[in-house]
Amino acid sequence: MALPLLGCGNEANLATVNGKSITEEEFTSFLSLKRIPAKSDKARNAMLDQYLEREALAAVIEKEKNYDIKKAKAELNEFRKEMLISRYFEQYLDSQVTDAAVKNYYAGHASDYENRKVRVAHILFRTNRNMQEAERKAQLTAAQEAYSKINKDGNFEEVAKNSSEDKISGKKGGDLGWLKEGAIAPSFSEKAFSLKVGEISEPFTTVFGYHIIKVLEAPVTVRKPFSAVQGDIRYQLRNLAKKAELDRLLSEVKIEKN
Repeated sequence: MALPLLGCGNEANLATVNGKSITEEEFTSFLSLKRIPAKSDKARNAMLDQYLEREALAAVIEKEKNYDIKKAKAELNEFRKEMLISRYFEQYLDSQVTDAAVKNYYAGHASDYENRKVRVAHILFRTNRNMQEAERKAQLTAAQEAYSKINKDGNFEEVAKNSSEDKISGKKGGDLGWLKEGAIAPSFSEKAFSLKVGEISEPFTTVFGYHIIKVLEAPVTVRKPFSAVQGDIRYQLRNLAKKAELDRLLSEVKIEKN
């Protein structure tokens, strides 16, 4: 295997491997791909020696009779296609989905990142699907009695502490904190967002049981900060851009199966 360096008469070529020219552009592209900094001529020449050696080995192995060259060529072709496609879309999407594009999308779709929240307290009398009808009626009666007591004494928090079967919130007077609209059962959410501050609902049912709720603070609209959603937006925009570009590219080729 001959690896002679060419002289200044042909500056585009760095070397030849069995008659094949190795160009400056080819080697520089290799260094860039591998992110190898050529800090000195000595380091660059060492990398070039390794590069040329691999080129030489590949060239001679291709001629070995006992090597399955057809399989290797199939693997190389698949790798070539994979690299072409992945590198192209990596570069294309980076140019299309910029930081500015992500910010503009967030600004133009602000309502998509807004949630309504309301602070409520509740008193719960649990039910489950295995309960007999008589047991359900007993729980409803207990809820109605608690509601009557609240109307009489006006002390929702005390009744919650003594009667609610949600022991965690019951210790806090029934306070559930701020709940996002639609986060719990639909009927619970609908009731919570329909009441005024301080208003107390009559007993109503959800899959959890019978509830009495009180609105502690009026609903507010909260927007997720850009920092919390920019990753999701970028992912979404990249998928949309990739689909559009993929469709465009495929429209330019004709595939015929024999």
